[in-house]
Amino acid sequence: MKYPTTRLRRNRQSDAIREMVQENRLHTSDFIAPIFIMEGENKKEEIPSMPDYFRYSLDLLKDELDELVEVGIQSVLLFVKVPEEKKDNKGTEALNDDGLMQESVRFIKKHYPDLLVMTDVAMDPYSSYGHDGIVEDGEIVNDPSVEVLAEMAVSHAKAGADMVAPSDMMDGRIGAMREALDEAGFENTGIMAYSAKYASSYYGPFRDALDSAPGFGDKKTYQMNPANVDEALSEVELDIQEGADIVMVKPGMPYLDVVRAVKQNFNIPVSVYNVSGEYAMIKAAAEKGWLNEEEAMMEALLGFKRAGADLIATYFAKAAARIIQKW
Repeated sequence: MKYPTTRLRRNRQSDAIREMVQENRLHTSDFIAPIFIMEGENKKEEIPSMPDYFRYSLDLLKDELDELVEVGIQSVLLFVKVPEEKKDNKGTEALNDDGLMQESVRFIKKHYPDLLVMTDVAMDPYSSYGHDGIVEDGEIVNDPSVEVLAEMAVSHAKAGADMVAPSDMMDGRIGAMREALDEAGFENTGIMAYSAKYASSYYGPFRDALDSAPGFGDKKTYQMNPANVDEALSEVELDIQEGADIVMVKPGMPYLDVVRAVKQNFNIPVSVYNVSGEYAMIKAAAEKGWLNEEEAMMEALLGFKRAGADLIATYFAKAAARIIQKW
């Protein structure tokens, strides 16, 4: 019997050779750590559907940021939980220059000037309807919503945000934000566009975290159909033309093919959001003893890199960075 002269197992014989020929690697600089912030003092609340993840009042946020910086995390993405009494149909509180988001940006840039601060630009945390735009006669209207989103982006930039991250999926909002930022003198404030954000069932725990579930209907008239890939490429192309600096695919694990398609078709940094439902699945299975949490976490994150992601927004950022530091 003749055996093959090419034996791929030769390059798997030891840790040393496997490390030598490894094609993709994770770095702490790959990660964007989402941060949930709430009003009040001396508050740290675990999110029930996201074990080991918390909402913080600003006075307790410093300890968490200290840990993130210590393990090498260089960027954070901010989300705020808005009290019901401050919500309305026009997202008025979102434009408050002294609001929680703006205050949070100033706090972080004061104490951690080298952290890259990204801010969520969306109306749903501020909306009495829980939607990403203004509601008129049961419809989420596009252009009036874009006007508010552009103002919101400028308000975040005034507070010191390095990059705004619009997650709303309204048509034309990247161009409107870029124009508004430039006119206000914030030419250097970047835009990370949620370009291919799907109407996904994986967002449930996140909506628990911010109490931002839609009050009626769903988000399918503005978030994308999970069946579509070509449409994602059209969305990305438009966002790039309108001035996006980074484009995002969201969710992550079920959409690796979309990440790959975007990376292959466009010469721009690509981020992926490893969303709350993906986090919760791994945590729940690990709690049941059905899989090894650390191994599953690192495998999922490596899968994003292999698919072509340059950046990964993930609730596993701190835990993964600690593992990488030991390597």
